[in-house]
This record gives sequence, C-alpha cells and structure tokens, in this order.
Amino acid sequence: MSVAVESAGYGYIGRSMRSLLGGKRVWMLVLPAFVFFLIFFIIPVASLFLISLDKPTLGTVDVQWQFTLKNFIRFFSRALYYEAAIRSIGLAALVSACTLALGYPLAYFIAKTKNPGRNTFYMILVLCAMQLDMVIRLFGLMVLMGDNGLINGILRAVGAIGDKPLGLMYNYFGVVVGLVQFTLPFMVLSLIGIIRGINPSLEEAARSLGGSRWTVFWKITFPLSMPGILAGTLLVFAISISSYVVPALMGGWTVVVMPIHIFQQINEMGKWQFGATIAVILFITSLVAVYIYQFFAARTAGGRA
Repeated sequence: MSVAVESAGYGYIGRSMRSLLGGKRVWMLVLPAFVFFLIFFIIPVASLFLISLDKPTLGTVDVQWQFTLKNFIRFFSRALYYEAAIRSIGLAALVSACTLALGYPLAYFIAKTKNPGRNTFYMILVLCAMQLDMVIRLFGLMVLMGDNGLINGILRAVGAIGDKPLGLMYNYFGVVVGLVQFTLPFMVLSLIGIIRGINPSLEEAARSLGGSRWTVFWKITFPLSMPGILAGTLLVFAISISSYVVPALMGGWTVVVMPIHIFQQINEMGKWQFGATIAVILFITSLVAVYIYQFFAARTAGGRA
C-alpha cells in the first residue's frame, strides 16, 4: 500500500511539474510579442504623454520634467485647434458610414457566391486595391478628379459643364472620396467572414414562415452580421481619423484635420511639446469615440457585437 501511495505522490508531482512547464512554455510564446508591444507602443505612447505635459521649448524633443498644462490650455483656447478635432471626428464618422453603405452589398455578394472560382476571383479584385501604395492610388484619383482630369474633361467634351470645372478635389468631398477609396477593402474583408458564417438554415426557416427576402435580410442577416459591421466600422474610423496623406493630397491643405496640425507643429515649427499635445488629444479622442460607438452598437446588436 505504501508503494501505491508513493506512486500516486510521484504521479501528482509529475503532473504538477508538467503543468508548470507547460505554463512557462505558453509565456515563452507570449513574451516576444509582449516585448515588441512594450518597446514599440507602450514606451513611445508614454513618452508622448510626458512630452505633451512638458514646458514648451522650441526644438527640444527630450523630456525636461518641467510639467505644465500650457499646451492643453493653448489647444482648447483656440478655435483653430479644437475645431480641427471636431472636423476629424465628423470626417471619420462620415467615411465609416460611406464605406459601410458601399462595402456591405459587395461583401454580401462575395460571401453568397458559392462557385469557388468566381469567389476567389472576386476576392482577388478586392485585394488588388490593397497592393498598390496609398500615395500611388491617390495620385490616380488626382488624375481622375482634378480640374483638368478625366471626369471634367469628359463633361466638357459632352457640353455638360462650361469652362469652370467641377470642384471634385481640394475640398471636403475630395478627402471623403480618397478615404473611402482607401478604407473600403478593410470594410469588405471584415464583413465577408461574418456573413459567410451565418447559418443558412436560419434564413431558410424565416423564408418558410412567410418572410420576404427583405424581411429575412433585415430581421436575420443584418443583425447577425453586426460583429463584422462593428469591427469594420471601428477599423475604418481609426484609419480615417489618423490619416494625414489623404487630407494633404486630396484636400490640398484646405481641409485641416488634427494630423495636419501635428505635422505643422513638429516638422515646420519644431514645437514638439505642442505637437505631442495634439497627438495625445487625437489619441484620447479616438479612444473615446470608439468606446461610445461600441457601446451603442453593442446595445443595438443585443449583445452580439
């Protein structure tokens, strides 16, 4: 009997050691990603917060440990800056709505295509838009939408407009088109997997109970795809609110958003502390806006999002 007890004890110790070593192996897998996240995200963001609270000093990048709120007071006391924050949020929300309206039908069509060959072809078309660099794609839009571009040239040729071209660029409309063109594939890819994962028997049951196609879509398909809608919208919102290249090229510096202010303060004026302050406010604004949207979207989805 003592031999059996000893064997049981050794077995328990062996299982405990294996469990402990297994836990260490899991931490060894997580450790590289954690170190990368710590070095290239947490430390830079923390440094940004410290610099934003530092005393304004022209051309100084290092933390001086002379904390003050002058930079934040300057931001909220001048309409030029807080209006840019409002403009950035409104622009990101509008782009998110446009990409959802354009991307959902396309994602639904691809997800419901059962032929593997055609489905792969459609996916390649969506991914092709992401292969080119963003600047190249924006220059293509500029060729299309410029004052002497293809659209205005065709309209002049058919006599639809006079000598004055349509203002398709260097305004709010041009920035929205540029951001929608850039972020649309992200929305489509976020929705395809969710729509494809919806059980077809649910739609068939609703149809068998007398529901029309539109009723089944709005009562079954659309609510069940809310997690994909939420993920795609949040991704598009985050990309749009932090975009600098699109407002600079398609807006022609006339649509001034927060990333443009950050560039001007740091690159042109050397005011790192105030530039960091704008970046911190942009970071916090993005987090708050995303949290508010997620809260209401989750309530709308009934807890599925």
